[in-house]
Amino acid sequence: MVLLDNSNFILRLEKIANAAKKDSSFTLTFKRYDGNDKPVPRAGRPPLPKPETYMCLMRAQSKSQKISTVVRQEDVPAMMGMYSQFMKSKMDGLKRVKKVKSKAKATKG
Repeated sequence: MVLLDNSNFILRLEKIANAAKKDSSFTLTFKRYDGNDKPVPRAGRPPLPKPETYMCLMRAQSKSQKISTVVRQEDVPAMMGMYSQFMKSKMDGLKRVKKVKSKAKATKG
């Protein structure tokens, strides 16, 4: 998995989305991240230190490509702005789902 900075993550995410638009899909996950890369210690050992502030780990995956970035608390508004622009520009292929009325609801009113 490749750890990128925030702006490069969005650029690579756009490339992944363009490649996946034709014949596949991609997933994007958000996770709270405390900065610890070590596993939780066993009983009797000192616990891992608690972070002062938590961060957000964003991961994207498509086929064999995996990218990730860590968003700090002060960078969240800028990153969410870039992410919303990405979503608005790339999610244009969604089809509107037609609601089907059931016969019971149609006879009531």
